[in-house]
Amino acid sequence: MRLLVFCVAFLAASLPLYAQGPSDSDLAPSVQRQLPSLSETYMHLHRSPELSRYEEQTASFVASELRKLGYTVTERVGKYEDGAQAFGVVAVLENGPGPRLLIRTDMDALPVEEKTGLNYASSAKTTNAQGQQVGIMHACGHDLHMTVFLGAARELAARKARWHGTLMLIGQPAEEVVQGAAAMLADHLYERFGKPDFVLAEHDSNDVPAGSISIKGGPLLASATTINVTMRGIGGHGSAPQAGKDPIVLAAEFVLVAQTIVSRQIDPQQPAVLTVGTIHGGTKNNIIPDEVTLGLTLRTYSPAVRDQIVAAVRRTARGLAETYGIPANRMPTVTLGESTPATFCDPVLAERLRASATAALGKDRVSEARAIMGSEDVGLFSLDGQIPTVMYWLGAADPDKLADSRKSGVSLPSLHSALFAPVYAPAISAGVTAMTAMTLDLLK
Repeated sequence: MRLLVFCVAFLAASLPLYAQGPSDSDLAPSVQRQLPSLSETYMHLHRSPELSRYEEQTASFVASELRKLGYTVTERVGKYEDGAQAFGVVAVLENGPGPRLLIRTDMDALPVEEKTGLNYASSAKTTNAQGQQVGIMHACGHDLHMTVFLGAARELAARKARWHGTLMLIGQPAEEVVQGAAAMLADHLYERFGKPDFVLAEHDSNDVPAGSISIKGGPLLASATTINVTMRGIGGHGSAPQAGKDPIVLAAEFVLVAQTIVSRQIDPQQPAVLTVGTIHGGTKNNIIPDEVTLGLTLRTYSPAVRDQIVAAVRRTARGLAETYGIPANRMPTVTLGESTPATFCDPVLAERLRASATAALGKDRVSEARAIMGSEDVGLFSLDGQIPTVMYWLGAADPDKLADSRKSGVSLPSLHSALFAPVYAPAISAGVTAMTAMTLDLLK
């Protein structure tokens, strides 16, 4: 009888401990226990990439995994400007009063034919909008992002006794074409699911060792603005250029002069890149065409600098056309296409998250992030900085190869490369650990 009483008393005393779920000190071992299944998830996603705006099966997989963990999941969230339905996923886990945290992953892949030779390499192919057969690959690591996202979702669901508030997990489509975040917001994301108090995201990097992260406040990625320039001339026979106005020569000079806009008109303390990525004109060797089209991309951290460069592009195009004697009714046209703002990490929030990541990973595995001129659309979720937002770099590079690369000056295969192959196991472990620890801090 005394033994029975003792056992009942012991179990009663132990119940609160078990009710609390895993302890914070168990986080790293718990993530390691998840690693085999998360590795399978990663390889599945890597083998099954889908292009931007076509992530139907990927979104369904992410939604299914989140439902298994007890999240309330809504699929097909998002409307594109052309009226098409997006495959956005929103998963909510409410856990009493407290802050609302949005954690975002992207889901789309790129039209890149994989050349890594890995045994889980993608062999997927599709026909693009131009009717061309193209390979598809997660060459930007969105498969890694989704895997970490699902791993953190599991850890947080198991630790509900250790946080309070609401988790709002977002599977975003169409990041590579910077349309997905806007599509989800246009579908009344915050009106339907609540406006978050914080936004958290990650992006893998081949400039950070796998098994570690890097984080900073301030600008992390640049804004991106597409500029389309059409140089118009007067076409004619290639043997009689004096009878017309050659837009190919005009376009060639514009390409060269445009490179002086950043180097000679912009403050050197203000980072900016202006690149001409496409140029198209003409149909036959001996025909001077009527027009040439050029596609440019502009990257800046500052909206004011962005506007200054756009104005300079317009002025340069028109000035050259006038110099060439192009008629007033044939002046160049300059139009803006897709655009996304700079990704700005809230400095106060970044330092708070640095501390929580350092406590979870160790000081030697959390470094100062380096800003780049690449672009993202995650910043749209901040509503122009109204909501504190942080994106951190998740290391994906083999540490030894990265060290050799820095010594030799020979770069490792970068994001968007057909040879990009993250060292996924330590990256997943570090990502899940960091994201879970950051979330527990924000919702404690």
